[in-house]
Amino acid sequence: MNVLLIFSVLILIAIAIWQVAKIFELSQGKKVYTQVADDNDNNLNGKLMLGFLFFIYGITIFSFVSYGDVLLPKAASEHGSDYDNLMWISFAIIFFVQTITQALLHYFSYKYRGEKGKKALFYADNDRLEAIWTIIPVIVLAGLILYGLYTWTDIMTVEENDEALVVELYAQQFNWKARYAGEDGVLGDANVRFLQDFEGRNLVGIDATDPNGFDDVVVQELHLPVGREVIFKMRSQDVLHSAYMPFFRAQMNCVPGMITEFAFTPNITSEEMRLDPEMVAKVKKINKIRAEKSKELTAQGDTALDPYEFDFLLLCNKICGASHYNMQMKIIVETPEAFAQWMAEQQTFAEVIQ
Repeated sequence: MNVLLIFSVLILIAIAIWQVAKIFELSQGKKVYTQVADDNDNNLNGKLMLGFLFFIYGITIFSFVSYGDVLLPKAASEHGSDYDNLMWISFAIIFFVQTITQALLHYFSYKYRGEKGKKALFYADNDRLEAIWTIIPVIVLAGLILYGLYTWTDIMTVEENDEALVVELYAQQFNWKARYAGEDGVLGDANVRFLQDFEGRNLVGIDATDPNGFDDVVVQELHLPVGREVIFKMRSQDVLHSAYMPFFRAQMNCVPGMITEFAFTPNITSEEMRLDPEMVAKVKKINKIRAEKSKELTAQGDTALDPYEFDFLLLCNKICGASHYNMQMKIIVETPEAFAQWMAEQQTFAEVIQ
């Protein structure tokens, strides 16, 4: 009801302002209206263009200063530094070109604004100038594209590695499950048709006739050993999902009916990332916001928010349905010894179906 009342008041205020403006316009009986801009119009628009230039530069600087700390911290995977370098080089080139072109566009709009008696100079062409502004962008873009292709190929090439950890990420509305290949290093065959087997205990549809699947381990919290390559095999049970691990600079679509792959090597444990000064500052800022929100909640009789502690996360980066926002899984990166101990505590598929 309050929202409707406020909306109605705003409409009435707008109508009142419009009526006052019409009365003022009618009172200016001697003013001559024309569709052709005069010097006053051109001066005003020229100054507005120049003012807007300072505005967009000011808001850009303000955004970097005020919100620069919400960017992702350093990458937690070996390929992440290459990914970040490509991104920052692209940003630098775009920002440099945008700064120059916008400055010239707005300045020329002001300097060469229309004035009575001034005629524009007809400048047909300049081969040298056209060559410069054509060749330079071609060289820059070609270099950027080649660098991007090289980085993409290096990141996306999944080579055979007997020492790699093989993990399947299984997506469904609206949760994730992870399946580890057992001691044989091979994931058993799986299909959605087997999901109902063993009274629903077959969480990812492992084919019970394939012996490679007996030692597979299915969990709902992803553990990864630091310094060891992980090869992800990704499946979807229902709709298109996207396995997004922002701190590892990794993302791959999960497509129903096919298996997609991605590989990376974690190089920072969860504990090490929590102690990183940049992450400590981010967590402090988040908890300050949560504390302020908790005061509002407790005042309303609701439960206060718990303090935030950093964790790596697996998210879904496709809008896959009503609860898409909540489709995430915790990722724990730990030492090889801690990972081996954790794996020893998990049940294999053969033990689950007994």
